[in-house]
Amino acid sequence: MGLQEHREAEGPLGASPISVSKRREQGHVAATDGARLFFERVGDGEPTLLVLNGFYLFDDFSYLAERRTVIGLDLRNRGRSQALHDAAALARGVQQDADDIEVVRRHLGIEALDLLAHSYAGLIPVLYAKRHPSRVRRIVQISPMPPDGARVYPPHLTNPDGELERFVSEVGKLREREHALSPPERCREFWGLLRRLYVFDPMDAPKIRHWEVCHLATELSFMRYWSEFLLPSLERLAFTEEELSGVTMPVLVIHGTRDRSAAYGGGRDWALRLPDARLLTVENAAHAPWIEASEKVVVPLRDFLDGTWPEGAEPVDAL
Repeated sequence: MGLQEHREAEGPLGASPISVSKRREQGHVAATDGARLFFERVGDGEPTLLVLNGFYLFDDFSYLAERRTVIGLDLRNRGRSQALHDAAALARGVQQDADDIEVVRRHLGIEALDLLAHSYAGLIPVLYAKRHPSRVRRIVQISPMPPDGARVYPPHLTNPDGELERFVSEVGKLREREHALSPPERCREFWGLLRRLYVFDPMDAPKIRHWEVCHLATELSFMRYWSEFLLPSLERLAFTEEELSGVTMPVLVIHGTRDRSAAYGGGRDWALRLPDARLLTVENAAHAPWIEASEKVVVPLRDFLDGTWPEGAEPVDAL
């Protein structure tokens, strides 16, 4: 476990940095099978917010350490956690990620957590809360994949604007010439394409600052891990209302209406199925609403974690 120098946490674009420079602590936690999981921590207050996949989210949300402890956790075989090659250590995908959270919680001596996760990882806090409801205070899902991957949403809830098809075509062209590129070069070009997909306004693509991590061994091989292990584990999930009935803590779902990667209909679906959830809709934002419209996310997110439903967060009674 090590300590970094003092530095201010930037927070998302449009947010003020935390007022007092805080020391960041870094370390590893050994999972039950010995896999080393990286974490980064800032702040010393209560409660504790655990941000999943902190390698690209921690800097954007560490501004919340003004009022709490913020921990960024790199999930198994992601970010700065140990690069794993044994299929047995990867086979359970997101189910293992949920189990790893409990190992981290116990190791760090935290009684109960707030959880924040984005994209596919947005399902993991729900998995964890089903198993350990007394250990979860509040959940934030940002642009989560839908609770039932087989469900087809109508066009006005999916943004079928052709950009996803363009992305798939460009990735196909990249694969045709990948033999001529080094792994880091392939990774950088792939993330260049993904940036444009993840925002509604192409001018916002350069604002995605921390997501290209092509110097990390885990991220160079992420697409294999995704296709062979993570995606199959996600496809095996289908959260029914009955299954979710025990997830009774407040859940804030933040979702952009123009999301092509995880349909806005999925965000509405989560808020409809979970017992105590509300949806914060961000108009004309795609997969990274806190980057595209930080002024619509920063204060509501802080209010929710402070214990109140933010203005604009609404219950959902129909898709």
